[in-house]
Amino acid sequence: MIPHAKPLLGKEEEDRVLEVLRSGMLAAGSYVQEFEEQFKRYHDSKYAIATSSGTTALHVILQALGIGAGDKVITTPYSFIATANAILYAGATPVFVDIDPATYNLSPSALNTAVKDHPEAKAVLIVHLFGLPADMDAILEIANKYNLIILEDCAQAHGATYQEQKVGTFGKASAFSFYPTKNITSGEGGIVLTDDSMIEEKVRILVNQGQRQRYYHEMVGYNYRMTNIHAAIGLEQLKKLDLFNQKRIENAKFYDDHIVNPCIQKPVSPPGRRHVYHQYTLKMKNRDAFTTYLDANGIGYGIHYPLIIPAQPAYKNMAACSGTWPVAEDLADSCVSIPVHPALSQSDLTTIVEVINNYR
Repeated sequence: MIPHAKPLLGKEEEDRVLEVLRSGMLAAGSYVQEFEEQFKRYHDSKYAIATSSGTTALHVILQALGIGAGDKVITTPYSFIATANAILYAGATPVFVDIDPATYNLSPSALNTAVKDHPEAKAVLIVHLFGLPADMDAILEIANKYNLIILEDCAQAHGATYQEQKVGTFGKASAFSFYPTKNITSGEGGIVLTDDSMIEEKVRILVNQGQRQRYYHEMVGYNYRMTNIHAAIGLEQLKKLDLFNQKRIENAKFYDDHIVNPCIQKPVSPPGRRHVYHQYTLKMKNRDAFTTYLDANGIGYGIHYPLIIPAQPAYKNMAACSGTWPVAEDLADSCVSIPVHPALSQSDLTTIVEVINNYR
């Protein structure tokens, strides 16, 4: 079986983790601080605050901005549920708008309509889905016109760029995830990027049980800290991010050039956007037959996501989930992601292409 995802961990990560274990300083400490420093430098950002996950990073961003009960945050219905859950954690209400049929990211035209329908909305939380940056020019124009705060969920887009600017640096703040299947991993973990000193200060207090000084709790916070163990892995992975992304891009280019099955719709990468292919997602009419065929031929795959967020059982009684999102709903019924990770060999890629081209 060719796996759909495979983290690449080497001796460098092992050695760093052993350093932490031998030091005895396992919790948040100097390795976390170094990881924050390196990550913000990579993005040319002023501040980085490491967290326990991408979800917790999103949560504390919203809370630091004072977004809470009675507030509305516009977002996509087509993402991992953590994007919308973080809005609920903050006590706010998600407003779902449909996605673009070509890029699968939040549709600027749908956003423009939603802002008119919900003029009280405070923010838009965009997702750079599958590693492809959203249409930032159009989104920035709408956000500036209607005084919307832009927040970025970059969990799937480490190192992606829009007009040569890295995602995570367009909005008021952004969140990244380092879950094992992401473009780089720390095992578990996340990080907040921002250029706003007030957000940085509040996020740093929130993730540390509401304390700036030990045992003096200024607010009700959380244990959302990253550990030195996770940061040690992240430090070595960050050094490899550009290499990993380049390999993903090369693998995707091989698929672009060699998958010729007319039953398959391949992903797009519009000019000016550097797609880093967290996923290489295909679209077709009969997904069940296709995935059965992939199983039979030893090709791993992922279905992201079989239910849009408003259709999830946990969301079924929410007033915000009473609409329709036809583009997102269609994609949820028809998408399949194939392996694109940097551990794939040329033989793997050739096999995957042959299997897909032979599908009828």
